[in-house]
Amino acid sequence: MAGPRGAARHGLRAGRTCSSGTPVEYYGAGFIDETRHSMAALPQGALKVDRSGKTLRELSLEKMREAIWAGHFRPGERLVERSLCEQLDVSRSIVREVLRHLEAEGLVESVPHQGPVVARLSADQAAQIYEIRALLEGQAARACAERADSPAIEALAALNDATQAAFAEADHQAVMLRTAAFYERLFLEAGMTVAWDVVQSLNARITRLRAMTIGSSGRRDDAAAEMARIVQALRARDGAAAQAASEDHVRRVARIAAERLAAAAT
Repeated sequence: MAGPRGAARHGLRAGRTCSSGTPVEYYGAGFIDETRHSMAALPQGALKVDRSGKTLRELSLEKMREAIWAGHFRPGERLVERSLCEQLDVSRSIVREVLRHLEAEGLVESVPHQGPVVARLSADQAAQIYEIRALLEGQAARACAERADSPAIEALAALNDATQAAFAEADHQAVMLRTAAFYERLFLEAGMTVAWDVVQSLNARITRLRAMTIGSSGRRDDAAAEMARIVQALRARDGAAAQAASEDHVRRVARIAAERLAAAAT
């Protein structure tokens, strides 16, 4: 992507009109192709940031992060500062800050003689991320089952119900947001705040993988059954069962991600 041509190719406008929606509205189900797991052409000016509330840097970071998750910027694609300034309608200094932050999150990488590009996620990197998830989420589920009170567990059940409702509506962005909220609450109720900090450091890449697997065939029903097992074990205060259910869930999505990455590499 380069300059105005890149903006035109993505259906974006470099004018001064700011968008009025939130990131969820821009990257909801309407823009995610469930078979290709990529974003369709965005409305003109859709990457423009809403200048109310949060700082321009925070808003720009959210826009760029979600655009990468949704596939608007493809793995290996160059991220040209001038073009991003036009698409986001912000200064070059803000764009540079955002790119540095995305690089720290693992979503962007600097390539010699090219500059910043969207990071490619290898099968080995994905496998490592899922191994860490299985270990930490399994332990968190066990600890939560053994120590959380009933209102906390019912709050987790409600979060899962909200996630499944979003799945039923094919609102994949809401699914990802609510799933993240579920796991944050799970770790906090388990008393594993340091482990949650570790997970948060991987969250950008976890969400990217989640966006890849979420629309796979049969995933809605499988995910509902897998999460129901976790909630059932939490309610039964069965730590071992909660851990096993959580680890099985992660291993299942790990297999799906491996298949997707292998297919993309061919």
